[in-house]
Amino acid sequence: MGRKDASTVKLPVDQYRKQIGKQDYKKTKPILRATKLKAEAKKTAIGMKEVGLVLAAMLALLLALYACFYLRLSTDDDSDLEPDED
Repeated sequence: MGRKDASTVKLPVDQYRKQIGKQDYKKTKPILRATKLKAEAKKTAIGMKEVGLVLAAMLALLLALYACFYLRLSTDDDSDLEPDED
């Protein structure tokens, strides 16, 4: 019967280790949260590579439209400038 009572009493060393573990957990909890938020922000952030690709695609589209309008207008002007017959 005495053994049940003895098992419930914790050694001071175990209590000390438990307190240190609690303090360590309290310290690391905000650090872990900050690390998780930083990693999540990194995943969702748009990188410079993606921005460059979007700008390059928009520039290519703009140049293609400009070339189409230029070719259409330049062929229409050539038909208007026919030389007069004598």
